[in-house]
Amino acid sequence: MSKIRTLLVDDEPLAVRGLTIRLEAFSDVEIVGSCSNGREAVKVIKELKPDLVFLDIQMPGFDGFSVIRSLVGEAEIPLVVFVTAYDQYALEAFEAHALDYLLKPVEEDRLAEAITRVREAMSQRLAIEQNSRLVELLENMDTPPKEALTALLEQPQEIREERFDPHLRIKDRGHITIVDVSDVDFIDAAGDYMCIHVGEKTHILRETMKTMEKRLDPKIFQRVHRSTIVNLDKVKEVRPHSNGECFLTLSCGMELKVSRSYKDVVGRFL
Repeated sequence: MSKIRTLLVDDEPLAVRGLTIRLEAFSDVEIVGSCSNGREAVKVIKELKPDLVFLDIQMPGFDGFSVIRSLVGEAEIPLVVFVTAYDQYALEAFEAHALDYLLKPVEEDRLAEAITRVREAMSQRLAIEQNSRLVELLENMDTPPKEALTALLEQPQEIREERFDPHLRIKDRGHITIVDVSDVDFIDAAGDYMCIHVGEKTHILRETMKTMEKRLDPKIFQRVHRSTIVNLDKVKEVRPHSNGECFLTLSCGMELKVSRSYKDVVGRFL
């Protein structure tokens, strides 16, 4: 198994130490170095050419975004996983443009998810695609990233709600299928995969239930079971059951059970 040559960039020694310890759990991750500031990181990245960089955003003087900008034009840019203390909502503005992000303090489960994404990106040779999107985002920014994040946080709630994905891009053996979110009947989990049901078709997407929920507008999509999300616009009938559960009949003919833990969802139809 080839090693994932990894560089850690953070101005907090304790953060570097903590991440180093957590990464010891992954036998295919090889830490090739660490940097305490952005300028040093640029130099080391060009010299060592790591596969992966865990990059802190908030560093004095030369922050994480400046590091990425400085690498524009390089033949190869490593995969980037942001590590930050920023509010999670603000990071969603960048989520689609980097391979992944981690919030401090880094949780073991989230780190494992990030490493899984790294492995997939490397095996599917998606690094170039991921980083070109990141570079495009940063090049098109008229204001410094921190100011852009601040402006985002200050937006009225009705504007913020536009962040939800209107489409799902599903990759399968080199092909990309674009599914309109409004066409989705329901989504259920199968291990680490999401089954996206659209009419008579089912698309498979590698994603966690938690991440999928963040991508969908809660006014339209709601959990009705631990492993099921339903499009409320597709519900045609609600049938209560004597044991406290109830059943939803969708326009596609599928019947879904609403567990008692999620019975408040039924109130939306009453």
